[in-house]
Amino acid sequence: MVTGVVAQLPAWVSCDTNAAMAADSTSPDSHKKLTLEDVRHVAMLSRLALDDEHLIRLTGQLESILGYIAKISEVDTAGVEPMAHALPLHNVLREDVVEPSLPLEKVLMNAPDTDGPFFKVPKILGCDEDSAG
Repeated sequence: MVTGVVAQLPAWVSCDTNAAMAADSTSPDSHKKLTLEDVRHVAMLSRLALDDEHLIRLTGQLESILGYIAKISEVDTAGVEPMAHALPLHNVLREDVVEPSLPLEKVLMNAPDTDGPFFKVPKILGCDEDSAG
């Protein structure tokens, strides 16, 4: 669940489709139009550096997707059981067998940077600058 991202999206983008429909259900196209700034904000949260040409194209595509979601939200699902897949799936798992691990030197052999027995990676959370531009 990505609650951190959802909390930062515009107020009209809601995971609760019933609440969204109750707010304004006059027509399938009654949702607020997606703005270029909304798409730029989502791209920044996703750490995607996109130029204005791509943002404009994605704005239309995302608006179309939200329109389909609004259309699907009109379906009465009161008696429908929630499901993760349309078909029944069964996990095919192997037996959990303990095997020898790789030696630490071999694990860290191709690491670009290490700090003792750890991989060293650039800091991305809590930075003042956004790496997406």
